[in-house]
Amino acid sequence: MKAADPKEIFQQEAQDLLVQLEQALLDLEHAPADGALIDTAFRALHTIKGSGSMFGFEAVAAFTHHVETAFDKVRQGAIAPNRELIMITLHARDHMRQLIENPEAADSSAGQAILAELQRIMEAGAAPVAATPAGPASYRVRIAFPRDVMATGTNPLLLLDELRGLGRATVAALTDDVPTLDVIDPTACHVGWEVMLSTAQPPTAIEDVFLFVRDEMTLEIEPIRDTTPETPLGEILSQRGDVTSQAVEAALHEQKRVGELLVEAGAVSPDKVNAALAEQQHLRRDGAPKPSANSSVRVPAERLGELMDQVGELVIAQSRLRQIATVSADQQVKSVAEEIERLVLELRDTTMSIRMVPIGALFGRFRRVVHDLSRDLGKEVALTMEGEETELDKTVIEQLNDPLVHLIRNAIDHGLEDPAGRAAAGKPQLGHIKLAARHAGMEVLISIQDDGRGMNRERIRARAEERGLLAKGAAVSDGELLQMIFQPGFSTAAQVTSLSGRGVGMDVVKRTIEGLRGAIDLQSTPGHGSEVTLRLPLTLAIIDGLLVRVGNGRYVLPLGAVEECVELSAQEDARSRGRSFLNIRGDLVPYLRLRELFACQTPADPYQKVVIVSSGDLKVGLVVDQVIGDHQTVIKSLSKLHADVEMLSGATILGDGAVALILDIPHLVEFGQVREENQRAAG
Repeated sequence: MKAADPKEIFQQEAQDLLVQLEQALLDLEHAPADGALIDTAFRALHTIKGSGSMFGFEAVAAFTHHVETAFDKVRQGAIAPNRELIMITLHARDHMRQLIENPEAADSSAGQAILAELQRIMEAGAAPVAATPAGPASYRVRIAFPRDVMATGTNPLLLLDELRGLGRATVAALTDDVPTLDVIDPTACHVGWEVMLSTAQPPTAIEDVFLFVRDEMTLEIEPIRDTTPETPLGEILSQRGDVTSQAVEAALHEQKRVGELLVEAGAVSPDKVNAALAEQQHLRRDGAPKPSANSSVRVPAERLGELMDQVGELVIAQSRLRQIATVSADQQVKSVAEEIERLVLELRDTTMSIRMVPIGALFGRFRRVVHDLSRDLGKEVALTMEGEETELDKTVIEQLNDPLVHLIRNAIDHGLEDPAGRAAAGKPQLGHIKLAARHAGMEVLISIQDDGRGMNRERIRARAEERGLLAKGAAVSDGELLQMIFQPGFSTAAQVTSLSGRGVGMDVVKRTIEGLRGAIDLQSTPGHGSEVTLRLPLTLAIIDGLLVRVGNGRYVLPLGAVEECVELSAQEDARSRGRSFLNIRGDLVPYLRLRELFACQTPADPYQKVVIVSSGDLKVGLVVDQVIGDHQTVIKSLSKLHADVEMLSGATILGDGAVALILDIPHLVEFGQVREENQRAAG
């Protein structure tokens, strides 16, 4: 197997770091005093610079060094992270990406211009500013209450709990002064405490915890500055003043542990060693990256594709084995076939789960799109996201970027009014775009919603009639009218801008979504906004299907879309000729005779079945001759000759080597609903 190219590894890791940098910068624009965001941006720049130099990307390292220097000054409080600095750093981030992905095509003059602008901003903002906190600080807090603290009504443990509420705390008890049992006073407090506290709060907040006992107690608050997770125990004890450096040096000549030797020598008490060990452990938890139970391994996408193809072939072979075992009288063959089927199912589910990734990684890219568009168009726009944890097949996500960019562009450019228009409509100046994802059966629904002006139906109709897409005065449903915007070259924009208005893009959106076996729903309320919903399959590889027979042909229905199966009696079939509706528990459900759609010439079975399928909130029944049973379906693409057949979404290979076509449920449901509307209109 070919070893991974180190440069490719750097490029992959750099992409993640660039995403982190962009998200931190966009968040920093709204929270410029957030030290954690400043640290995140600085660490991303520092890592890109160091790794770039290590892997031979010298241009990246040299350019990033200057940007890192600017953010180092931000960390020190010498420069304020204002909007201007954030904007030029975003441009620098884009140039860094170009240097990493395609260094030959990178424009060096553009990079020099960015650095010159960055230098100007640094010089202009060089005046001292209030330092922003660089994340939580660590303190060593020594606590000694007066002996009668409990008698006066104070519970020391509650104060320690309040101290824990300020941040992450490690508490060590000091028992040096606890007397023996024969002389101990049980009502007195003999224990002291030492607390290592990491908090973003100032030291005054620590003092406020002990406000009512401050005058009677001993409270020492000392910043932990020179101690790191790698600082040896002996050095920590020396810095704390618990032991002399000479005693530490003497102990180091022995073979035992430093703490143990110091205790044996009488140089320090066991409690103080334990407190120093607790401080060391506390700092290790602060400084070292926390191990993740869900640690990941980076695998090239093409290897996942190869694995999925091999699993698909294994599923087909297993289907053949099951068919052989069904007609075999050998119980051992049946037993082995069942065991292999179980293992193949588990392998299939595991492999598919590997390909599933949270859609949040895709959603995060659009924060920058909205940020830049709102600036270019002079509109204030807020983007909210929901369902970022929703998982979708990686191959689907990779093809969604361009369609979603087009839809978000249109929502901001066409959907949202300008500030004057929003004021005239009585709306707040800040417009809202909502990007949401959720599961619905075997589909993922992605919606883009705006609170703008809504779609102008009169203008859409006029434009459709002008281009000959719709006869003048022709009756058309609201859904069909709105779908006109997906026609090639269709645009209702009064002016062509650099962003939109040429009618290019929405037809590409529809082709891409339909190429993913998905569908698009549109809703729009005049004056209140629009919502575009993309319906997408969870995966493009393997699905659970229901195998049915129509005439001599076999077809697969995605099992996630199947609601139930009912029998169509001869009497019901004869009675419903002309008006194809079934009464399903009080609901009238239209149904389609697949024999008629597929022009079957063989006689129909006497006891036909109706499979009720759904797409969203719509249902339709599909009349078949026989329901054969469930079937693991490996999806194969159709040839170019059949690619335009809307009712088919693919094909699969059955256990006997025959081919079964996979029916496209959304198109069948849409076809059935249109037929139902036409029947009702006819009378």
